Amino acid sequence: MRPLVAVILVGVPLMWLVGFAAYAYVDAPKYGMDPRQWALISFVVPLFGFFAYVFERGERDYDPDTDPYAGGSDGRTGGFAVHESRQGEERLGPAGTEADDGDDADDEWNDPDGVDL
Repeated sequence: MRPLVAVILVGVPLMWLVGFAAYAYVDAPKYGMDPRQWALISFVVPLFGFFAYVFERGERDYDPDTDPYAGGSDGRTGGFAVHESRQGEERLGPAGTEADDGDDADDEWNDPDGVDL
């Protein structure tokens, strides 16, 4: 019975580590990554190394044309977009203060009820 316990306690986790390393080794070249480096990291750093590979791999295939928050698409500038329901409202500056846009018109849309600032 003791060899079975040893196989379960040592063999199964070792099998998982070898599987993670093999997957990283086979998959890494598809994303232009060093397969030996990521296989070693996946094997030596249990579980975290494999997830680091998976997340790093996901960052390699960024396409700004499909990113809705990238600057320049749909009239957006610098990655800043205003929701349709907020169009036409006064922009806010740092710490909630009104942004100085050079217009001195009285915009009271943000005043609390009963307060006229």
